[in-house]
Amino acid sequence: MAVIKKVTIYDVARESGVSRQTVSRVINNRPDVAPETRTRVHEVIKELNYRPNAIAQSLSRQKSYLIGVVSAGLKYIGPSVTLKGIVDQAEALGYGLLLKTVSNFNDHDVVPILQWFQSHQVDGVIWAVPEIGENRKWLDHKKITVDLPILFMAMAEHKSVSIVCIDNILGARLAVRHLMDMGCKHIGHLSGPLDWLDARERKQGWHLTLSEAGYNVSENMCIEGNWSSKSGKKAFFELIEKCPNLDGIFVANDQMALSVLQTASELGISVPNNLKVVGFDGIPESEFYSPSLTTVYQNLEDLGCTAVNALVQLIEKRNQTNYEHEPRIIRIQPELIIRQSTQ
Repeated sequence: MAVIKKVTIYDVARESGVSRQTVSRVINNRPDVAPETRTRVHEVIKELNYRPNAIAQSLSRQKSYLIGVVSAGLKYIGPSVTLKGIVDQAEALGYGLLLKTVSNFNDHDVVPILQWFQSHQVDGVIWAVPEIGENRKWLDHKKITVDLPILFMAMAEHKSVSIVCIDNILGARLAVRHLMDMGCKHIGHLSGPLDWLDARERKQGWHLTLSEAGYNVSENMCIEGNWSSKSGKKAFFELIEKCPNLDGIFVANDQMALSVLQTASELGISVPNNLKVVGFDGIPESEFYSPSLTTVYQNLEDLGCTAVNALVQLIEKRNQTNYEHEPRIIRIQPELIIRQSTQ
């Protein structure tokens, strides 16, 4: 079997007729190299198929070009699509990723994860686990200190961290206003699990929009599901039993909304003639259901991409002198897609 010899920086230097230090300056794009020398070194690097040592480069640059990502629930559509956006944008900017997943959304044991990232010298961390219950409480724990820039996703505004999230309240407002424009007078809400921030914000947007327009709003008009289609069916039965005059419903995600469409058909309720339905997510299946589902589209790939860009900005600012972190929140605006379930 042939043995492939590893090409070193000394081999490049010898073939180029320059010192190892000069090759290093070319690799690191230093300005103090003559143009003809730079060209010759690049030619030799290509000829020898030389690959610089990433660890050595990170030590010399004091930067690893690695981003840590903490995620959960990758079997679900939202987290997996968001991760794709993170991967694509990190690759576009020349960063590699180290991924850690937590066993459940409420995992509070964050110290081992942060220590692991620090030991692997990542430049920063994207915390992509959504805010649920008290799973952000560790941020206020004085004993947990992290010498890393961290960008959070899907959480409420916080005094000390930067956040990228979907504007859930705006999305809910778009949905409810559309139902009002379509002539609905009794608009209910099928929420997600209310220990999730996303679910609470979507419910808040529903309640605010109706209240501001002078509509009657009561807790009887809102039933809680758990994001699953099965829970959507059960919650819809409860909702129409409490509100038999229901003529519009805003559902907190598409999976539950699609089960509402199916259940309405089974009960002989005509959609959209007797009941208009709006979902939230914009999953591909929503377009091909019968009737096709009006939905609030949240671009989760763009969410992941924006998170990478925001973290890279934090990393670059952190390397500047007199750096002082100024927390900010970036909200990605969703879009209403109107289809047959409301027209």
